[in-house]
Amino acid sequence: MNRTSVLIVCSSLLLFFLLWLDLSCGAVWIPLSEWWQHPDALTARILLNLRLPKALTAVLAGAALSVSGLMMQTLFRNPLAGPYILGVSSGASLGVALVTLCASFFGITLAGGGIIPAAIIGSTLVLLLVLLVSRRIESNVSLLIVGMMLGSVAGALVSLLQNFANPDALKLFIVWTLGSLSSVGWSELGVLAAVVLVGLTISILLIKPLNGLSLGENYAQALGIHVPHIRLGIVLATGLLAGGVTAYCGPIAFVGVAVPHIARGLARSSNHLITLPASILIGADLLLLCDILSSLFTYPLPISTISALFGAPIIIWIILRH
Repeated sequence: MNRTSVLIVCSSLLLFFLLWLDLSCGAVWIPLSEWWQHPDALTARILLNLRLPKALTAVLAGAALSVSGLMMQTLFRNPLAGPYILGVSSGASLGVALVTLCASFFGITLAGGGIIPAAIIGSTLVLLLVLLVSRRIESNVSLLIVGMMLGSVAGALVSLLQNFANPDALKLFIVWTLGSLSSVGWSELGVLAAVVLVGLTISILLIKPLNGLSLGENYAQALGIHVPHIRLGIVLATGLLAGGVTAYCGPIAFVGVAVPHIARGLARSSNHLITLPASILIGADLLLLCDILSSLFTYPLPISTISALFGAPIIIWIILRH
């Protein structure tokens, strides 16, 4: 077996192991033997209604954020590009804030189904703004600063909305910003899975153009790739992936930046035919691991706190290396 096959097989086996461990861990340890030997009603309810949706959400969120980060790093040719750093997650937060904090004005609540399109629209608009700015700015560092400033503007607007929100809506939004995988039930999971699968399908269809873009726009055009159309496809896929996950799980930092570098480092390749499926598996593995670590505490920590402990050192290493 070559290196790529070993990476995919090992990542897949690790995914199943972490999935089993995530279903077993929690306030009550549920051994594998109890899964099959006619579990009592309480155990079945814990597994099917609480832990299984949370574990599947971790798989979808990890895969989605990792692929969106991979595509953004390729599009902007910047190793630090990602949904969180370039303000895409902040745009999604602004969209959710408009829905949750202004619910009394617009008649939309979380149960009303407005949160998903609001987050997707918010993240896509910010990404489009960054994309427009990138056409005039060649410096990657300057582009990162612009993305961070757009995120700051979105954060300022969210703070402004918080000042005028009623206490119940404000509490709901604050809890959402902490990031959680446990707020997704079976009905929400179906919508999230559909959004993520559409985004991943678009990403897979863009593998060949992404390989061309990684060598520069001029090279991509020489290969016959219509760059504006590919940019639009990447924007759409990233908006679906980052916006959909942020809508239901809250802002999850660093996963989108760190995982593509882990995938490229382990595969020793920049070919998206290899790094994209590797990012899907490694991202799912990483977020499952974060969820397991979070569940070990008496009061589970926000998922973004755990992911930052993994992602921040990797980003520091990337900065030092470059």
